[in-house]
Amino acid sequence: MTALKPELDEARMEEFAGRVCEILNDGAIGYMIFVGHRLRLFDVMSDLGGGGTSAAIAVQAGLSERYVLEWARALTVGGILDYDPLSEIFSLPPERAAMLCRGGAGENLAVFSQHVPMMAAMSDTMLEVFRTGDGIPYGQYPCFHEVMAEDSAMSVVSALFDTILPMTGDTQHRLEQGIDVMDAGCGRGLALMAMAERYPDSRFRGYDLCEEAVEFASAEADRRGLINIFFAVKDLTHLDLEGEFDLITSFDAVHDQKDPADYLKRIFRALRPGGTYLMQDIGGSAKVENNHDFPMAAFLYTISCTHCTPVSRAQGGEGLGTMWGWETAMDMLSDAGFGDIEKRLFDHDPMNVWFVVRR
Repeated sequence: MTALKPELDEARMEEFAGRVCEILNDGAIGYMIFVGHRLRLFDVMSDLGGGGTSAAIAVQAGLSERYVLEWARALTVGGILDYDPLSEIFSLPPERAAMLCRGGAGENLAVFSQHVPMMAAMSDTMLEVFRTGDGIPYGQYPCFHEVMAEDSAMSVVSALFDTILPMTGDTQHRLEQGIDVMDAGCGRGLALMAMAERYPDSRFRGYDLCEEAVEFASAEADRRGLINIFFAVKDLTHLDLEGEFDLITSFDAVHDQKDPADYLKRIFRALRPGGTYLMQDIGGSAKVENNHDFPMAAFLYTISCTHCTPVSRAQGGEGLGTMWGWETAMDMLSDAGFGDIEKRLFDHDPMNVWFVVRR
């Protein structure tokens, strides 16, 4: 029997076609935002008083004018830059500059655009792991820890002393007196170094699986003259410490682990009685139906598919992914032995959730 073809709603087809074209167009704009960020073109425009001709921007940036012109045209029709045809000046209005420039008044959203080329660079490998179910090791991702360090500087380091640490009770006072601190999954270690500088009487240890990140952190700590901090490459799957730390932190690191449930049990054991565990992770729900209005949910699921899930699977893990869910995190914290789990959200960091727990 021949299957009946469904009747097609022409209006809905046209509406969907328009949506797909919009997605493809916005994807191209996202890539050009990445170019503007990495080549500091937005910063140059801000330094020039908000803009200039393509020639003026190119000279200030030390770049080819022809490419700068085409970049500026793309972002003009994309609604990022404004253009005056009489003066041939491209401008970046201050409200947009605040969200695209380093040191701007808002959060530099251009940082996140760097995930676009990183995902594209992994395309062939991603297609293969779709077929095999295998993972992709951290080391194969270009510039990952550089991007995450920029993200951390905005979401963690900038709010560390005024907002984040105060929610942990008397932790800052204890840090002033001198305690032992570990950052489990430290990346390039910017948050840990900020604490080491602020609290010279405390002792800090940072562990990460990625050798490149640890080398960078160690070199930067030496450059800053920090003598109360130590970084080392460590697979936290095998973390086996008992009661050594008064404070342990994990900033956007737990969901990438081979076995997050076991990882949290090891964190619990590594704390001294009365010690505090401060954990930041993605704040989406474990249920996709709850995430339609979550900030940048599709972006986060895509990062989950192309990075966080394969990184976990490369370690032999299940691959819970970026959007493993705050509910899952709370259940695992409880199963690890933590009681009185405090869940916090911050206006400056809408994509993440924060947990404060004690042993």
